[in-house]
Amino acid sequence: PGTVTTAASAGAGFGFSLLWALVFSTLACVVLQEASARLTAVSGRNLGEAIRDYFYERPMGKTVVFLVLGSIIFGCAAYETGNILGAIAGASLILHISPFVLTLSTGILSALLLWFGSTRTIAQVMGFIVAFMGICFLTTAIIINPPLGAVLKGSLVPSFPDGSALLILALIGTTVVPYNLFLGSGLKHTQSLREMRWSLALAIIIGGLISIGVLIVGTSIAGTFTFEALAHELQLRLGDWAAWFLGFGLYAAGFSSALTAPLAAAITARSLWSED
Repeated sequence: PGTVTTAASAGAGFGFSLLWALVFSTLACVVLQEASARLTAVSGRNLGEAIRDYFYERPMGKTVVFLVLGSIIFGCAAYETGNILGAIAGASLILHISPFVLTLSTGILSALLLWFGSTRTIAQVMGFIVAFMGICFLTTAIIINPPLGAVLKGSLVPSFPDGSALLILALIGTTVVPYNLFLGSGLKHTQSLREMRWSLALAIIIGGLISIGVLIVGTSIAGTFTFEALAHELQLRLGDWAAWFLGFGLYAAGFSSALTAPLAAAITARSLWSED
């Protein structure tokens, strides 16, 4: 939900001029995720364990470990807030239920699934819905037929329009999600080094292209960005059903991310503080 919000807001407020931030952050995400995963594949130590081993016995080492742990946990709490609020914003597009009830039920369901259940099936179903939402954005971006010259210039030439600093940071922060570095290196997998590199690069680049599509769609919004305005634009281009998929997709993105953030924080805390 954070990516959809920031990318569409950037398009609505600054046109194509902030596309470069998405291109940069997508490439940066590929480099950082590959380095984190390669560290684990080669050494057998995940990122948190490597940080602990390197810093713990050094002067101020415990302080460094504590600061990393604190930033990840508080950062995940901030992301979690955005995840749940984004999910509620999506649900509110298609359901007329009190936001308080939606927020409480989403938080409780996330907690129960993390505590008792397997999230694999839910992740697969919601991943399909989010992927379909991404296709909708890419399709709409093509239908809009944006000027190719403006798209290329915005993608390759960095610019900093007045009032864009916060959005640039948000575009980078919602693409290069710090806790994903710990999550990716902390989960067990059986891929070879080459398979890992290709799969990471492919997944991240596809995500980056969808974010670019969202920004391009955002340029067609007249006035201030809202989810309602975005849904209206999708309806005009694709039909009434597109607004429903935006709602379902936002909820799926927010709810699945609401499971990911605390899981990543737990993996990080365990790897930084547990003893072998």
